[in-house]
Amino acid sequence: MNGLRKSYGDFTAVRDISFEVPQGEIFALLGRNGAGKTTTMEVLAGFQAPDGGPGGGTVRVLGLDPVRDRARVRRSVGIMLQEAGFFPDLTVAQTVDAWRDFVAAPRPRDEALELTSLGSKAATRVRQLSGGEKRRLDLALAILSRPDVLFLDEPTTGMDPEARRRTWEVILDLARQGTTILLTTHYLEEAQRLASSMAIMDRGRIVAGGGMAETLAAQTGRVAFDLPLSVGVEELPVPGATLEGGTVVCRVTEPDLAAQTLLGWAGERGLRLRGLEVRTATLEDLFLDLSADEKNDERSGEKSGERNEREVV
Repeated sequence: MNGLRKSYGDFTAVRDISFEVPQGEIFALLGRNGAGKTTTMEVLAGFQAPDGGPGGGTVRVLGLDPVRDRARVRRSVGIMLQEAGFFPDLTVAQTVDAWRDFVAAPRPRDEALELTSLGSKAATRVRQLSGGEKRRLDLALAILSRPDVLFLDEPTTGMDPEARRRTWEVILDLARQGTTILLTTHYLEEAQRLASSMAIMDRGRIVAGGGMAETLAAQTGRVAFDLPLSVGVEELPVPGATLEGGTVVCRVTEPDLAAQTLLGWAGERGLRLRGLEVRTATLEDLFLDLSADEKNDERSGEKSGERNEREVV
């Protein structure tokens, strides 16, 4: 995808975004509601066309145009959207059998149900399924065709923790077998666990992206502990330490080294660092940093506007 732009009337949902996903990779497309993730996925799946003309960008899936070559693309693509329409009075087995009629060389029904842990629900009517079980049925239908490319839009919404982790294993196994997967999710732990690369969207633009490990390694990690009595935060041997309540928080690029320095310093003084927590940066940290930057930009814009208004007056 290169320079994708998608508008609805005067509203631009996606603004000149570009990324590429190699075969067998899981790519997480992240962002808040309304960021443009679902529109991007719908364009890739061929449900929407980019804006007309050269300004709309170029979109290719398996080397094909997903709109012009939609029939050829759909044979090799599985799609799990946020909401799927089921016939509530059909059983799970009947639903899969009905869907298999539309797929060339589909997986056997029992295999699809076993992969998604729905074998025990084969005779259950769809209307009796929980929200999480319906999502697993969505996934069973999406993988029936053994797709080369799989689009997953919020795949584990409504699932309990055990079902979510089983679904993660299914997704990882599919990638190991060569399936290329585009994932959107609001569960940041899920994205960090599954994806090897990602992009974060905001207001239709990509504001951060790249390899997951490399991107997070460039962010600040966190060392936290209870401040010992009779010690001031200014005495600590690491820069940028702040006091939040009675807890010292150090945001550093190399938290392991900072923790070693702190432990050595404390040992020399006979101090204990109670409640010591050391962790590398997470996607949640990155999101919070981006949100803070956005708020600062908005405040700067407001102050600039106020200043200009005073100058005009």
